[in-house]
Amino acid sequence: MIFFKYLSKQVYQLLLGITVVLIMVALFSRFIQYLGQAAIGELSSDILVWIVLYRMPDFLLIILPLSLFLSVLVTYSRLYAENEMTIIFNSGMSEWTLLAYTQLIAAIILATVAILSFQLAPWGLRNTESLLLQQGKLTEVDMITAGRFQTFDLGSRVTYSDRVIENSSGQRELQNVFVAVPVPDSAVGSRIILADFARAIVSGEDRYLELENVRQIEGEPGQTDFSISRFETQIFLLPESEEVEEIDGEATLPLSELLGSNNSRLVAELQWRLSLVFLVPILIMLAVPLSRVSPRQGQYSKLFVAILLFASYILLLQICRDAISRGSLSPWVGVWWVHGLYLLLGLGIFNFPYVNYRFSFGKNS
Repeated sequence: MIFFKYLSKQVYQLLLGITVVLIMVALFSRFIQYLGQAAIGELSSDILVWIVLYRMPDFLLIILPLSLFLSVLVTYSRLYAENEMTIIFNSGMSEWTLLAYTQLIAAIILATVAILSFQLAPWGLRNTESLLLQQGKLTEVDMITAGRFQTFDLGSRVTYSDRVIENSSGQRELQNVFVAVPVPDSAVGSRIILADFARAIVSGEDRYLELENVRQIEGEPGQTDFSISRFETQIFLLPESEEVEEIDGEATLPLSELLGSNNSRLVAELQWRLSLVFLVPILIMLAVPLSRVSPRQGQYSKLFVAILLFASYILLLQICRDAISRGSLSPWVGVWWVHGLYLLLGLGIFNFPYVNYRFSFGKNS
């Protein structure tokens, strides 16, 4: 029990650090992507944080198994390199006991991944899909932030509003509006529209921007030949909203709708969710024997190989999931052969030390 507590503490300290770093990288990269979409008017800035938070369980499905795999590998490699593992084995612990202890250490991560895979990740994706569907119903007026020049229609139109208010009917309204619109098929070149007020009008599937007290300037930039027009009201059609992100419908379904289904897409999704749970104990089966190093090899000598093994494992699972979904791979074969392959690889490394040392980039003793 003393060894179990010691190993648990060492593994979870490193696990926490790796998980935090990977989460920060994933969140930052995804947030930058969404921020770019907000900048060109494809997303409202109000929902950016919510989308990232709802996607968090989906990120953790891969981050947690990877963090556990690397933390066990690096921690145990350090213990081998510093001869602590030799002391542990001389105290009566066998390598099979070490493996069993490590599986117990991983039980918390296994349970967490199961909850994420079966409950939280689909829930988060459903909420993300709901936000994106609501986003598709928003107009340009809903996405404007006061005091900022924003691009819309894939960057071809620039809109600015000095102030954003809600009128007496609760409708969003822009004040002191600037709109720059290129006119590529005309000798005019570009059109600048200045208006005191602007609001959105929705008619069926079409959406319009209504401007009041309009001053329209048309001409070629840099030339003195331009015209100025004035209108009490001007209305122009807004382009259809671009799809922000496509989410597989199967990924949002609750577990109860996947169980017992003969639909190939639903079977593929069920096997994928189960695979993420099976991933944890099989990665431990790989990490424990891979961590065997000599003092001359160092604790990071197997790190590159471990990352390649993890990446290939996930890639093969995804390929099989897509093949099952298309109907080109039998569900009876499914993803199970991938788990069997890596389980056999782990057992081979565990039982044949010579194979294990072939995975190292360090110096053998």
